[in-house]
Amino acid sequence: MTTVLVTGAAGFIGHHVTRALLARGETVIGIDNLNDYYDVGLKEARLQEAACDSFTFLRGDICDRALLEGVLKESGVRRVLHLAAQPGVRHSARQPATHVDTNIVGFANVLEVCRAEGVEHLVFASSSSVYGEGAEVPYRERAPLGVPLSVYAASKRAGEHMAHAYGHTFGLRTTGLRFFTVYGPWGRPDMAVWNFAERIARGETIDVFGRGLMARDFTYIDDIVAGVLLSLDLEPDPQEPARVFNIGRGEPVSVNDLITLLERRLGREAQRRELPRNPAEAERTHANIDRLVEATGYEPKVSLKEGLDRFVSWYLERLDP
Repeated sequence: MTTVLVTGAAGFIGHHVTRALLARGETVIGIDNLNDYYDVGLKEARLQEAACDSFTFLRGDICDRALLEGVLKESGVRRVLHLAAQPGVRHSARQPATHVDTNIVGFANVLEVCRAEGVEHLVFASSSSVYGEGAEVPYRERAPLGVPLSVYAASKRAGEHMAHAYGHTFGLRTTGLRFFTVYGPWGRPDMAVWNFAERIARGETIDVFGRGLMARDFTYIDDIVAGVLLSLDLEPDPQEPARVFNIGRGEPVSVNDLITLLERRLGREAQRRELPRNPAEAERTHANIDRLVEATGYEPKVSLKEGLDRFVSWYLERLDP
């Protein structure tokens, strides 16, 4: 097997994909700057879980182009999985420059180094947020996009445009993956599933926006990993140097229904604080996954109930190992 460079290797998706690559015999070089957007200890624990002779970790920032150049020159890597990003729709309203620096400038560095070093296939993380306001639901990759509702969404859309330009101009083969609300063990504490589960378990109040009517296409991490690996292994198409795929479950669920499932699993009623819907967030996300299914045979298998059971079990074990 070959070596894969994974940026954002200490992140939620990066951690799981790194372990999956190692499990199938790949050698992985991971890069992550271990920023403090959320608990650095959680990121360090993820790295410990992945530690083995086939995994080399480098602490560094994708905004450091010289670092990326050095890694690719020394390793001869020909496949890159770019998952490093500054996430957070709400965070981008507070610190927009961070999203521009990481998601636009940093990604431009990745593209340029991959072009210069002859990388054969670059797979990168995009987001369902690129669809924006006014996009037809369910979201289809080739349908017109709406208006970006946040700096985060705009930064991820800019990344897709840059990847297309590098493919058209230089022949760099890229695959962009529009992730839909990923959750599961080792997830992000700032996202709804972890945040709600933690607060319900502690008897604390949860903030519920828009009366809980907003719906998300919650996708379990194992299904995401399967789609990422299938996309990474897919032979680049010379007729389409910059592909884009949705990766979701294809079944939107309301926030109210999510809360109900968590209440049943935790055996406690949620204490709610009702807040207006955040105008930077879509009312509903829904992935049409036909294109990925046709190209790779992708098949999401984990229902929301089963996925929440797995996450809550992991969370409670982590509290009391």
